[in-house]
Amino acid sequence: MLLDAKRSQLLVVDLQARLMPAIHDGEAVLRNVRTLLEAAKRLGIPVTVTEQYPQGLGATVPPMQEALPTDAVTLAKTSFSAVRAPAIAERVAALRGSGLHQLVVCGTEAHICVLQSALEFRNTGLDVYVVADAVSSRSQHSVAAACARLLHAGCHWVTTEMAVFEWMGEAATDDFRALAPLFR
Repeated sequence: MLLDAKRSQLLVVDLQARLMPAIHDGEAVLRNVRTLLEAAKRLGIPVTVTEQYPQGLGATVPPMQEALPTDAVTLAKTSFSAVRAPAIAERVAALRGSGLHQLVVCGTEAHICVLQSALEFRNTGLDVYVVADAVSSRSQHSVAAACARLLHAGCHWVTTEMAVFEWMGEAATDDFRALAPLFR
């Protein structure tokens, strides 16, 4: 099944100040999340940002805060799974209720908060797409383990480029002309 911008929402998980320096290939993750955010902004895809215990791990890193669409919603959580944070679960469910049943997930850590959130949102009936080059953990091995488990559970494993090009759908558009330079 292809992603469709008219049926998608983006969940950005825990890109926080005290966590990102320890993340394997963190700069590449941030670059790819920024691309997803630019595409979401251009295509009108709603964005929800989670912050795991921000008192301890800090807020979302400034470059990501600056890239957020103006209508993005940032919500704190203490549970590893975003589904177990009522405000996040309610927002995602409300968006799903308006026809946005494709949940595109990026962020950290792949084997903890991303994994638990993706699995539990999948169990609520959402189609979950985890963006491989926009997720990471402190260890590459943890990312590989998360990938295997998510695929086995029926989540989709995609790349940033796959997600954005599927959202756009075709080349002969103003959206394509605006977003294609992000991949050069």
